Amino acid sequence: MKRRSLLISILATPLIFAASAAFAGKAAVFTGLVDGTGAGGYDVVAYQLENAAKPGSEAITAGFEGVNYRFITEANRATFTADPAKYIPAYGGYCAYAVAKGSTASADPEAFTVVDGKLYLNYSKGIQSKWQQDTAGNISSANSNWPKVLGN
Repeated sequence: MKRRSLLISILATPLIFAASAAFAGKAAVFTGLVDGTGAGGYDVVAYQLENAAKPGSEAITAGFEGVNYRFITEANRATFTADPAKYIPAYGGYCAYAVAKGSTASADPEAFTVVDGKLYLNYSKGIQSKWQQDTAGNISSANSNWPKVLGN
């Protein structure tokens, strides 16, 4: 019986690793700062309308593609629900500079840039400075790398 259990274990091990690898990819939207919430809970409409990073309210939310977003006003929520794709962060809210360099990293909602009506978040203010040294080039690289960097 021990030999049979050992044989089953040996045969099953590659299947376990294959199954693990299949689920090893990253989520398409970074929600690590506030579980299940995009943009770290910050109001994605305020970035564009006010050029400001403002934490949204837990009481004023809207969902898009399985992710919740928070807003500072009902008006901002209504603006978002009318055209969510316009307001969600590029690259799922991962650090845009990291995506440009071929990987992913978390993002600080306070380190943001809006370019041509699109929101880009960065890991930190320091990384944001690097991102802004060649915004157009970084956007081009990031567009080429996305979504391959998710590993899905």
